[in-house]
Amino acid sequence: MNLIDRSNYFRASLLLIRKDHKISKPESELMIRIGKALGFEKRFCANAFHEALDNTHILNAPPKFSTKALAVKFIKDGLTLAMADNYIHPLEEQWLLSIAKRNGIGIRRYLREKEIFSGKKYHLSSLEVENMVVS
Repeated sequence: MNLIDRSNYFRASLLLIRKDHKISKPESELMIRIGKALGFEKRFCANAFHEALDNTHILNAPPKFSTKALAVKFIKDGLTLAMADNYIHPLEEQWLLSIAKRNGIGIRRYLREKEIFSGKKYHLSSLEVENMVVS
């Protein structure tokens, strides 16, 4: 994964966790894992998600990933993040759907991934990003 995709992945994750205007402990833990997997410094990640609620400088547009496969991986991790507090807020779902649409992922595919995800526990879930090679 190149630097642009890594930055988009992290930014889109930050925007997702702030959609419901609160960041839970499980979301924070997952963001640390995502940041680490993407090769970002732990302190940078911690500062970024603590400032996520108030930072108006984060570009608020759905990212276009370099491949559809990467976008699907993001959707899977996004569902893990969204469900970390045991509830997918409508604004979180809207964000994930906007990313799916921007990357050519149909609503059926999104709903299939959501159904597959249902019932998983966030802390037991492996993240797609943890199995990718970053460059």
